[in-house]
Amino acid sequence: MKNVLKFTPMVAALLLAGCAVGPDYQRPTMAMPTHFKEAKGWQQAAPQDEQSKGDWWSVYHDATLDSLLRQVSISNQNVASYAAQYREAQALTSQSRAALFPSVSYDASSTRSGSRASTTGQRSVSNAHAADLSASWELDLWGKLRRTLEENKASAQASKAELANITLSAQSELAQDYFQLRILDEKIALYQRSIDAYQRYMTVIQNKYSAGSESRATLAQAQMQLESARASAQDYQWQRAQSEHAIALLLGRAPADFSLPVAKLDATLPAIPNSLPSALLQRRPDIAYAERNVAAANAAVGVAIAGYYPDLTLSATGGVSSSAINSLFSLPNRVWSLGPELSGTLLDFGATSAKVEQARAAYDASVADYRQSVLTAMGEVEDYLVQLNTLKGEIASQQLATSAAQESARVTRNQYDAGMIDYLDVATTENSSLSEQQSLLSLQSTQWVSSVELIAALGGGWQG
Repeated sequence: MKNVLKFTPMVAALLLAGCAVGPDYQRPTMAMPTHFKEAKGWQQAAPQDEQSKGDWWSVYHDATLDSLLRQVSISNQNVASYAAQYREAQALTSQSRAALFPSVSYDASSTRSGSRASTTGQRSVSNAHAADLSASWELDLWGKLRRTLEENKASAQASKAELANITLSAQSELAQDYFQLRILDEKIALYQRSIDAYQRYMTVIQNKYSAGSESRATLAQAQMQLESARASAQDYQWQRAQSEHAIALLLGRAPADFSLPVAKLDATLPAIPNSLPSALLQRRPDIAYAERNVAAANAAVGVAIAGYYPDLTLSATGGVSSSAINSLFSLPNRVWSLGPELSGTLLDFGATSAKVEQARAAYDASVADYRQSVLTAMGEVEDYLVQLNTLKGEIASQQLATSAAQESARVTRNQYDAGMIDYLDVATTENSSLSEQQSLLSLQSTQWVSSVELIAALGGGWQG
C-alpha cells in the first residue's frame, strides 16, 4: 500500500508535466479588402459566426412567408439529417473527453465442470467462482488524447456550422420559391385580364364578320391573339404548381398534402443600408464550417505526431477466486495486480512519418478550402450587390416603358372603336403592352430573389 501511495504522486507529476505534441492552432490569415466594391460604407467583416441573426426574413414583413420559414428548421428532412449528424459529433466529443479519465470495469463468473479418469473411470466435479474489479488509465503524456479531443470538438463545431448552413440554404431556397410563386400569380392574373379583353374583342369581331363588315383575316388575328394568351397562361400554371411542390418538399411535406392559395404579393422589399456593422461576412455558416475544419485538421497533426511516442497505461485489478461460493469473499481467496504498461512502435518503415505528412497535407488543403470559401463569399456578395443596384434603375426604366405601352394600347383601342384604324394595330399594341408588363414582372421577380440571395450571402442579413 505504501508503494502505491509513493507511486501516485509520481504519476500525477508525469501527467502534469506532459506536453501536447503538434502545433497549437492559429486561425489562418486571410487578406481581405476593407470594403465591398459595389457598396459604399461596407467595412471588413470580423469572425462572428456564433452571433445570433434572428429571423432574417422578418425584413420582408410577409406573414405567410414568416409562417413557412419557421417550419423549415422543424420539418425539413435535410435539416433533420444534419441535426442528427451534429448530435453524433457531440457524442464523439464526449467519448474523447471520457478517454482522459480512468475506466473501471467488473467481471463475475461461476462455472461447474466435470471429468472422468480414463484408467479408473472415476468421475470428478469441480466448481470455480470469481469476481474481479479492474481499472485502467492511459496517461496522456504527449497530448494525443487531448489533441484527439481538440480535433473532435472542432469537428463538432464544424458540424454545427454545417447544420446552420443547410438550414439557411433551405430557408433561402424556400423564400426564393415563394417570391417566384407570388410573381407567377401576378403573371397569371395579368394574362387572365388580357384573355378577358381579347375575348370581348373576339365577340365584337365575330359579330362584325357575320355582318360582313370585318374581314376573315381580322377574325383570324383576334382568334390567334386570344389562344396565344390562353396558352401562355397555362404555361405559367404548371410553373406555379412546380414552385408550390418545391415549397412543400422544403417543408418536409408531400406535394399532395400542401397548397398555397393564390394571393397578391404583400411584402416589403428591404432597402440595402449604406453602412453596415463590421461583423457580417464571417457570420456565414459555410465559412465557419471551413474554419473549424482547419482547426480539426491542425489537431489531427498533433495526433499523428504523437504516434512517434510510446503510450503509458496504468492498470490495477482486484478480486476474489474460490471453488466454494460460500467462502468466495474470505481473505485467503483474494487476488490483485498493479502495474504500468508501456507500449510503442520500434520499427514501422516510415508508416508514422507518412501519417504525419498525410495530416499536414490535409491541414494545408483545409486552409486552402477556408480561404477559397472566404473568396467565394466575397464574390457572391459583390455579385448580388451589383445585380440589385442595377435592377433598381432597370425596373424604373421598365416601369416607364410599361406605362407608355399601356397608354399606346388604350389609344389604339379607342381609335379602333371609333372606326379609325384596323384591328391589326390594336393587336400589335396590345401584344406590346402585355410583353412590357410581363418583362416588368420578370424583373421584379429577379429583384426579390436577388434580395434573398444577398441576405443568405451575408450569412443571414445585416440585422443584429
